[in-house]
Amino acid sequence: MRIAIDAMGGDFAPRQIVDGALGAARHLGCGLVLVGRREAVERELERHDIGGLDVRLVDAPDVIAMAEPPAAALRRRPGASIRVAAELVARGEAAALFSAGNTGAAVVAARSAFGMLPGVDRPALATTVPTRGRRPAVLLDSGATVECRPQHLVQFAVMGTVFARVALGIEHPRVGLLSIGVEETKGNELTRETHRLLKDGPLNFIGNVEARDAYSGEADVIVCDGFTGNVALKVSEGLVETVEHLLREELSRTFTTRMGYLLSRRAFRRFRKRVDDAEYGGAPLVGVAGLCLVGHGRSSANAVRSAVTLATRFVTDGFLERLSREIAALPWAAVRPARW
Repeated sequence: MRIAIDAMGGDFAPRQIVDGALGAARHLGCGLVLVGRREAVERELERHDIGGLDVRLVDAPDVIAMAEPPAAALRRRPGASIRVAAELVARGEAAALFSAGNTGAAVVAARSAFGMLPGVDRPALATTVPTRGRRPAVLLDSGATVECRPQHLVQFAVMGTVFARVALGIEHPRVGLLSIGVEETKGNELTRETHRLLKDGPLNFIGNVEARDAYSGEADVIVCDGFTGNVALKVSEGLVETVEHLLREELSRTFTTRMGYLLSRRAFRRFRKRVDDAEYGGAPLVGVAGLCLVGHGRSSANAVRSAVTLATRFVTDGFLERLSREIAALPWAAVRPARW
């Protein structure tokens, strides 16, 4: 098993990307295909002892920056690292793809290289989020499809239901629609029409979910368009960082609070682990006919290691085949929502 890594994607590429990928390879025994500018990647590899590791380097001279329009940039640069990496997976030279680079470029490259699963019109990023309950939830879309129609959100709900069942082990996932109020009349035209379609459909739909309840555990699958989901995710990340900063500040004010922190360090470490997005590493791009995980632009080596670990787990578990099979087997998979 080899995982294709976009070694040039991310704010801290290629160093953090290479460090995290090699850490996962040592721990898991998987192979790597590092795709990027040869000289830059080789410099990072020289810092490591890679003896015994299955590491292949594929030269890709071009890099797509975070701010570039993805579709136009991919057309202009056929040698872009994310495009080359996606094509390696499409040809069967790697089993999965990971990139922490330009999200739009990763989505376009994966969709172009892999195609879409039958019955799916738009891909979605399925981000695992912590909840107050014992198990996490999945938020989709978190940034792959910014402009959506109601039928796209219904397809996200279908894919999220299957993802929660296959990846999170939730037998009957509860689906919630992210909106500004729990009443079905709340929201914009997109959410109101999506609510009607989901309410009349066969999913385990529990209604609208307000943003403040997204992490309550009431819903196992939270559906929204990519713009809303990405904003919600970034606000949540900022809130976690702010809470941690304020806690450290308050706990270091006096001798008593410093002693209290020392006694509570284990609990704080557990808290950090529960809310740290680096523990998940990347979000699977569901809907495309290939395994692709997209990481945060500022992914650390630990986040990359987690993402590669998740990718190998998905490959071993036959995640894509199970996802495709379950979507095809569902009675609504080939039916457009307007006919419900």
